[in-house]
Formats: sequence, C-alpha cells, structure tokens
Amino acid sequence: MDIKRQEQTPLLTAIKNYVASNPIPFDVPGHKMGRLHNEFTDFVGEMVFKADVNAPLGIDNLYKATGVIKQSSDLFADAYDADEAIFLINGTTSGIMTMIMGVVNAKEKIILPRNVHKSVINALIVSGAYPIFVQPDIDEELGIANGVSVDNYVKTMDENPDAKAIFVINPTYFGIVSDLRTIVKEAHKRDMIVLVDEAHGSHLQFNDNMPYSAMESGADVCALSMHKTGGSLTQSSVLLIKNDRVDYKRILRAYTMFGSTSPSHLLLASLDAARKKMVFEGKALLDNCLEMARKAREELNNTPGLECLDRTYCNQKSGCYDFDETKLVVKVNGLGLSGFEVYKILRLDYNIQVELAEVNLILAIVSIGTLQSDVDALVAALKDISRRFYREDNQKQVPVLKHGFPAIMIRPREAYHAPYKTVKIEEALGQISTESLMVYPPGIPLVIPGEYISQEVVDLYQYYVTNGGVIMSDSLPGFVKVIDQENWKEDEDYY
Repeated sequence: MDIKRQEQTPLLTAIKNYVASNPIPFDVPGHKMGRLHNEFTDFVGEMVFKADVNAPLGIDNLYKATGVIKQSSDLFADAYDADEAIFLINGTTSGIMTMIMGVVNAKEKIILPRNVHKSVINALIVSGAYPIFVQPDIDEELGIANGVSVDNYVKTMDENPDAKAIFVINPTYFGIVSDLRTIVKEAHKRDMIVLVDEAHGSHLQFNDNMPYSAMESGADVCALSMHKTGGSLTQSSVLLIKNDRVDYKRILRAYTMFGSTSPSHLLLASLDAARKKMVFEGKALLDNCLEMARKAREELNNTPGLECLDRTYCNQKSGCYDFDETKLVVKVNGLGLSGFEVYKILRLDYNIQVELAEVNLILAIVSIGTLQSDVDALVAALKDISRRFYREDNQKQVPVLKHGFPAIMIRPREAYHAPYKTVKIEEALGQISTESLMVYPPGIPLVIPGEYISQEVVDLYQYYVTNGGVIMSDSLPGFVKVIDQENWKEDEDYY
C-alpha cells in the first residue's frame, strides 16, 4: 500500500472545490444545490444538498471513470490489496448481482451455501446459473446457520468438477467465518473462481485480531458493505477484484446493468472519506471495538439467563473457523423470552436499537462509531431485563424450531418463469415455490424459487409472522406463489 497516496480523497476534494466555487446551477438535481428549502433541508442542513451534485465538469462519471472517481477507486483497491475496486451506490446487493452475472453463464454451476442473502438468489434468476448448494453448519439451539466446513466445500467441488465458481460468506450476519484461505486454495486447484459476500466484513482488513478478509485470503472477487462496519453512508458499497482468474471487462459490463445512471455523489464521497479513516485509524478504532465487546461479553455471560458467543464457540462447530468479536450475539431465551420480545423491550423501555432479533437471540453490532457509553447502556439494560424476567424455578419455554433448508427441484430461473398460482402458505406443503420467502433482516430466504415447500418452511413462516418477524415476498401476507402443475411442462425449458 502506498501510504502517502492514501492521505488523498480525490472525489471528496473535488466536490468540496465545486461547492466552494458557488456555481450557477442549470443541471439536475432540481433542488439546485439546496436553494429550494423544505422540511428535509431544515432537518439535515443545506450543505447536504449543496454536495448532492450530479456529474458536473471535474467530478467524473461513475460508469466511465477516468478522473477523480477513478483515482478514488484505485486508492480503495490499494487499501484492500485488490487489483480493481468498483464503487457501488445500490448497496452490496448490486455488487453480488454484478459478480455473479460477470462470472457465471446460464446453466453453468455455482457452488454456494444455502444461507445466502436474497441478492444471490436474484442473481441466479437473472443469470440463469444452476446452484449447487453446500450445507452450512446449523445450530439448532440458536436457530442460525453458520459457516461451511472445508470438507463440505471440497466434497461438493469434487462431485461437481464442472462448476465455474464457488461462493463464500465471510463473515455471516452473526460473525461466523469459514476457513476461507483453505477453501480458496482448494477451489483454485480445481480452476474455480472464488466469489465472496463480505457485506459484514469491510473492517476485517484493518486489524490483525480480526478474521482474514477475502482479499487477504486470495479470493477473486468480493463485495463489501462499507456502510455496515466501515463508516460510509448507507447504500455505499464496493466490489473488489483480483484480475488473475476473472474478466474485469465482463464484470464492468454487468456492473452497468445494476446501477443507477444518476449515482449519488454523497454516497461515493463517503466511501472516499471512510477508506482514508480506516487506513490511518482503523487498527486503533477496531482495537477499541474489540475491548468494548469483550468486556461487555464478560459481563453479560455472568448475568442470569444470558449467554454470548465468543471464539470458543468455534471449537464446537465444524462450519465455524473463526469469529468476528465485534458482533455481540446474545442468547436470551434463558430469560424465558424470545429474541423478538427482548428486541422490543430494549427499544421501548430503554431506547436501545439493536441490529436484529432471532427466535433465541439478539444481535448488537459494535463498530468504529460505537461509544463506551453505548455499550454500558446496553449491558445495563440487559442486566435489568434479567432482573425483571429471569426466574430460575419458573422458566417459560421458548419453542425450539427446526431450521433446515428444503430440497431444490429445478433451477431458480426456470421456477421464476414457470406458470404459477397463489395459494395459502398452509396449502403449499409439498409444492414448488416460484418466489422467495425471506425473513428480513437478515434477508436469508426460507425458500427460494425452485425449492420444495416443506413443513419446516411453513412452521417457520407462521412463527415469524406471529412473533413480529418481517417476511418479504411477492405475495400478500399468508400466501405464496407455487408452480401451477396443471399448466407446467417439466421437460420444457423455461429460460
């Protein structure tokens, strides 16, 4: 890394200079650099609007970058030991769509864990690729999917030597990582391209006490959400590429399909500043994050009814090689409460917003913007909840639901385009879905197009709906689209 060059913020500096020049605007956007005041201007300030420029002279074009955007993306690639970096303004979702479309053709195989984000499933539908699912380690007690063991990946690669690529999550939403370095070596020995979803790991690169990042592990392409843990604005992400095994021009071609032609320069400039901050202060900031999280974990583990995941968890699970300690995964069902209930209590009674709830746990993310006072408040609140609800001799049982993944019957693209009918979820048992049913967050589907709707899917769907979980789908609540068997010809190629 050229540390001297990393002091620069070419795009942010260009926007500052443009605003300081006080131009007379006859271009879009229509608010004309904040001259049109409204309630939002009053709330966020005029400078947000002044900096919300389109693509004036000197600011560069995102899709044909030759100036300051190109300089900024080059600096980003250098910071992450990549050959190329592509700025994303439609989130890591667009990065995942881009990498799969840019690497895998229709009907080519891609090996991937079933607990992937919905964007991967959408990429399978758009690209027409054929998924070969490798099963992650499932923690039935916590109700979460972890990483995938090296043995599972190797077995699947050997059974599918014609697979074009493999896909790895690094880390999962809950901070679990697989042995990415070894998986990459095994895939490259078989001439397979390695794609990585690093949405929750943009910080890993900058501290040796973190799990290995995708680029450190030798992956070919990875998408990372700089906004989640790196300090940029929501929706700003980056695609990182090493050129040895992929066609960069083809990835660029795919990239233009999934991005707005009016990109937000506020988002892009925030990437420029966030990268510089992480390069020069990331290690110290993350050291502080780790210290805060470890102390909080220690206190919570000594609180009745609570238990936190830590690195020792990885000694018990085949699909868990390492753990990102900045993720505070707190098992709360020992209180006789579900994670959904604790999530609501924290927000309504203590004014604390955690990232998400699951059946048996909550997730709180400690990032570079977290203050010690924030962590203290969370710990105090959970201790108070323990005091209020924990009863050693009168435990209310939280239901234990079986978490598995249904069998895939046909390609997602075929199912998506097949004739369908809409039925009630309880009447869909044994039928093939033509849509995804996703719990959000984290956006991992219970079922995807082409999969068999099992009793587990129905049970989980109904439990999440009853307990306040958000189900994202194409259908009205309580309904699902399934293949219309009477009008479906199984041997017909639906795209």
